[in-house]
Amino acid sequence: MTHETSEIERALEATLFASEEPLTIEVLARHLGGAEVADVREGLHNLAEHYAERGIHLVERGKRWHFETAPDMAHLLRREREQVRRLSRAATEVLAIVAYHEPVSRAEIESIRGVQTAKGTLDVLMEAGWIRMAGRREVPGRPVIYATTPEFLEHFGLSSRKDLPGIDELRAAGLLDPVDDALEDAMRPDGPEEDEDASEASCDQETEDMGDAPSWESA
Repeated sequence: MTHETSEIERALEATLFASEEPLTIEVLARHLGGAEVADVREGLHNLAEHYAERGIHLVERGKRWHFETAPDMAHLLRREREQVRRLSRAATEVLAIVAYHEPVSRAEIESIRGVQTAKGTLDVLMEAGWIRMAGRREVPGRPVIYATTPEFLEHFGLSSRKDLPGIDELRAAGLLDPVDDALEDAMRPDGPEEDEDASEASCDQETEDMGDAPSWESA
């Protein structure tokens, strides 16, 4: 039986098509004159199903919805070959720690890594739009804590942090080379294992951080 497009689905489609940025269900409900959140959610899922086999998809990233090119059609929009850019080992470790342990303070990041973390490392990740300051820890000194951003989820094709890959998935996808030990250590709940080479990583060395963007390829 063919699904008949409802007025709310048409309104959602028009709104998201014209929007310059992804929108949450709550924002969409307000934009549609106070529509019921449940109706908006149902309309979005119906639209997503409708577009599933088309050249563009309706997707949810970090609780925000937007249209994007179907993965198998992306090559038609590229005029030249994309070059995979990489973060330094230090920045990759920090990004992994924030993603798997957020929210975390700089001191907590350093405790997990076992070495000092240069402020430049965090700045690189914030400039890339993948981590943000998420407030302050309510402890003496009130240190700043860091968390990932919706842009991080969008870049890596994740709907939420629940979709973060495990060690086996990263290894199977070939994304643990050449920083496999760093990522595996960073993802351990109790932090990294002791490594003789860790003593060589210093705060000064980390200021070289930007190898421009990630060793993890976007989806």
